[in-house]
Amino acid sequence: MEQINANHSWGGNFKARTVKDITEPAKSIFNKVSVQTALDEMQARAIESSPVIDQRGELLGTVSKNKMNREVGGLGHDPKAEPVEAHIEKNNPYCFNDQTVADAEQMMLNAKIGEVLVVTREKLLVGTINIEGLHRRKDGENAWNL
Repeated sequence: MEQINANHSWGGNFKARTVKDITEPAKSIFNKVSVQTALDEMQARAIESSPVIDQRGELLGTVSKNKMNREVGGLGHDPKAEPVEAHIEKNNPYCFNDQTVADAEQMMLNAKIGEVLVVTREKLLVGTINIEGLHRRKDGENAWNL
């Protein structure tokens, strides 16, 4: 996992809101389940990838349906016996829930991604934020008055 450093070249137009103010909950998969269980959960949620956490709730990385299907099914392994833990992608960008929204936006722009996982300083998964949510206040107005 990597925490992307922000470029702090922001002007005074940005409010000092924190990421936790705009974080959406994220469904996750436990690291000890089988690949088949993970694929079934992802199918039921109609998602292509999912964060993976341990029993404590610490973010370990993400898994994707495509990668697991290629690596497990493509090699003839039994998805019911294969642990999902062996297929976790660990180099995912994330931000901390106490960072400013401006920092999170800069991180996402630098990494050219539209969504990022949010964790506590102890790396416990909190949820996700996306680029559209960065510019929306709770009342639907533009957060930056642009």
